[in-house]
Amino acid sequence: MELIKTALGVLFFSLLDAVTSFLLLIHGNQVERFTTEASSFTVNSSLLDLWALSIIRVAVCVGSSIGIVCNPTDGLHRLSKSKIAITLTTGTMVIFTVIKLLMHSELPDWYKDPWFWSLMVWTVLASLLFYGCWLSLVNVKTTSVRHVNSVNVNINEGDQECLVGSTTSSVSDSVEDEVKCTDESEEDGEKKNEGSRRTLLRLLSYSKPDLPYILMGFVGLLLSSSGNIFLPLYTGKVIDGIVVEKNRAKFTQAIVIMCLISVVSALAAGVRVGMFRYTMSRLNYRINNLLFQSILKQEIGFFDVTRTGNITSRLTSDTTTMSESLSLNMNIFLRSIIQVIGYVVMMFGLSWRLTVLALVAIPLLAAISDYYGDYCEKQTKEVQDSLAKANNIAEEAVSTIRTVRSFANEDGEAKEYANKLSVTYKLRIQLAWVYAGYIVSNQFLDLMFEVSTLFYGGHLVLNGVVSGGQLVSFILYSLELGGSLENMSSVYTGLMEAAGASVKVFEYMDRKPKITNDGQEMPSDLKGHIEFKNVTFGYPSRPDADVLKDVCFTVSPGEVVALVGPSGGGKSTCVSLLQHFYEPQSGSVMLDGIPVNHLQHKYLHSQVAMVRQEPVLYAKSINDNIKYGLSECSEERIQEAAEQANAHKFITELRDKYGTQTGEKGAQLSGGQKQRVAIARALVRNPKVLLLDEATSALDAESEHLVQQALYQGSRDRTILIIAHRLSTVEKADRIVVIDHGKVLEQGSHQQLIRDGGMYARLVQRQLLVVEDNDSTEEPIT
Repeated sequence: MELIKTALGVLFFSLLDAVTSFLLLIHGNQVERFTTEASSFTVNSSLLDLWALSIIRVAVCVGSSIGIVCNPTDGLHRLSKSKIAITLTTGTMVIFTVIKLLMHSELPDWYKDPWFWSLMVWTVLASLLFYGCWLSLVNVKTTSVRHVNSVNVNINEGDQECLVGSTTSSVSDSVEDEVKCTDESEEDGEKKNEGSRRTLLRLLSYSKPDLPYILMGFVGLLLSSSGNIFLPLYTGKVIDGIVVEKNRAKFTQAIVIMCLISVVSALAAGVRVGMFRYTMSRLNYRINNLLFQSILKQEIGFFDVTRTGNITSRLTSDTTTMSESLSLNMNIFLRSIIQVIGYVVMMFGLSWRLTVLALVAIPLLAAISDYYGDYCEKQTKEVQDSLAKANNIAEEAVSTIRTVRSFANEDGEAKEYANKLSVTYKLRIQLAWVYAGYIVSNQFLDLMFEVSTLFYGGHLVLNGVVSGGQLVSFILYSLELGGSLENMSSVYTGLMEAAGASVKVFEYMDRKPKITNDGQEMPSDLKGHIEFKNVTFGYPSRPDADVLKDVCFTVSPGEVVALVGPSGGGKSTCVSLLQHFYEPQSGSVMLDGIPVNHLQHKYLHSQVAMVRQEPVLYAKSINDNIKYGLSECSEERIQEAAEQANAHKFITELRDKYGTQTGEKGAQLSGGQKQRVAIARALVRNPKVLLLDEATSALDAESEHLVQQALYQGSRDRTILIIAHRLSTVEKADRIVVIDHGKVLEQGSHQQLIRDGGMYARLVQRQLLVVEDNDSTEEPIT
């Protein structure tokens, strides 16, 4: 029904257009004027050509309406592909009307003809309504198509008719799907444009602190742009003074004024560029800080599923694109809009006829910029995404260069990076060709209107309407206007680039962490009592697989407890939950009877320290690594912690001692040295709970003995939770908890579990005995 209503509405407009145009042509009721117009047709005075445009509009509207109603399957599809043709037709009719106005203006008392004005205004209005009718037909809703086809189905009766009806219904479904896709695509486009506008407004809001500098830049912009506006005018005066009036004083005066304008304009342009670049730097600094702060607040699960390359790409290329594109394009836009207004005013003052002719190009430039801007935004986002994927490969390869080198896979990594980068290359090539087409279109329009201006301007000079100097000034203004309009058209695409780069940045900035560190409890006398109570947990990257299943165990203050079991059983997960890296799906992890998510974030990690099997050191000195995260820490306390970790001896043997740089990720130190520095980093905090995940695996037997001795001596005031596979480490623990497949299987001391003969006894036996059968079905200890 909606399709029929729309088609009837278009037909009604066609009838109105035909009747109105004909009545205006015959001056209301003078039918004989039609014959007169046809027999004595002249381009300047006759109105028959304007009436002919209505015939074209009526023919297209009637044909489209009837075609869609009779054949909705193909009609909508064909009509949707005719956008460029309809747009060009509408633009041609408007341009022709403007040219008709210019030719008619050369007649005596031309402005006194009300019928000409009425028909001209109606032609422009009807041309725009004609384009609106086409849009209404293209955007007809799917429900209309469904109704038309359902009518065809209901007409049929009997078995044969049902078969025909089902066939029609299938056609209807295909049409519905196609039109639905078109509607969804257009709706998505509208939402995307609206989203881009909101994104740009939000990006501008971050520049509010820089408002004083922006105002200074705007004043410089206003002065420099105003100077450029007056230069073509005085150029024309110089030519008139030399060629027409041959007056030395007049053209000298004009040159002096031009020099003064140039000096002021140059100084103002310097202020403009400096202030806008300054605000760009401040905006980039501000956005980078806000983004990095937001990233650091995300839960650990976010980093489990998000590639590091994606994050670094947003922090580097995207934020730079945002700030530079916004600053540069806002600068160009403001300068161009001021110049366009000034140029148009000056051009009207010189010749309104030439101005009307020149302004015809604006709608065409706007249409081309609109098409290109939409494509550019989509393509730029794809380029950024593909580049981020390539950066992932590069970042991963560089950060794991030892693994790459050990497997001699340099060529493989280079090939994979080249494959990812080739996608970016192809997208950029496509963008380059589209941009080339955009430049060709703009250059062609510029050339066409320059030639038209010269031809019509020369005609006006010969008729004495304007002087030669005025024509030169107008031509200069038209060239400057074309450049400003071209800059404005490129501004849109540039702002779309900024919007495209901003989307992912704002997505990270707006993301709320699923696990918040907003606990407030800070008990003054923490004992270090740990309790896992019916804990069930699965990682965010694998939510369907439970790593822990109803786990229950406790660790008393001052107790040394070892978590033992096959790899992947859930031991390290327990440690991560205790540090509140994740939150269990059910159950609770408590410290002194307080859920860890209720403890204040900095307080929790000042009381719970962790040392991993592969500790991470930063590219700083050993001293800075040990006191990492502490605002105040004495040199005596750092040295004491290093001695406890059996690290002081090797540190003092280094040339720069505690000032020695460890290199990226501690690459300048050996594995055992890194572990001892990491242990010192944990001990310097004097934590109530110490978590050791294979923390001494890289140490020799003597170093391990010394470190364990130091750790156990302090265990009377400290709870220690150890994950280890070495028997020498495990057997000294007060209690051992055996975990396998996310469940606690057994608990007890070393001797007790050996006597029980369970999984722990089998694991110990595997370490003590030489297993000759390599195909043993027993679970490995690691």
